[in-house]
Amino acid sequence: MTHVVADSCILCRYTDCVDVCPVDCFREGPNFLVIDPDECIDCAVCVAECPAAAIFAEEDLPADQQEYIAINAELSRSWPSITKTKAPLPDADEWKDKPNKLQYLER
Repeated sequence: MTHVVADSCILCRYTDCVDVCPVDCFREGPNFLVIDPDECIDCAVCVAECPAAAIFAEEDLPADQQEYIAINAELSRSWPSITKTKAPLPDADEWKDKPNKLQYLER
């Protein structure tokens, strides 16, 4: 099993999780982060670091967010690795608690 970045990250892209990842499995897109399932060692260190509560163990991913397993796998193949914390997106605090943001995901 691996960890998955889900809906809450879209339009926020907090990067607190990146600094604690021991294997650099995060990938950065325009307004979202994903976890490379081939790199993740399932350590769970990143879960508590996410201000948007957007990271789940695959088996704990809510039923309405199962599509993010495939999204993380797909986008991690083309997005660059991120290994250092960056500032969140400008409106991150406004967006972090809003649900159903998939339509805003920029690929």
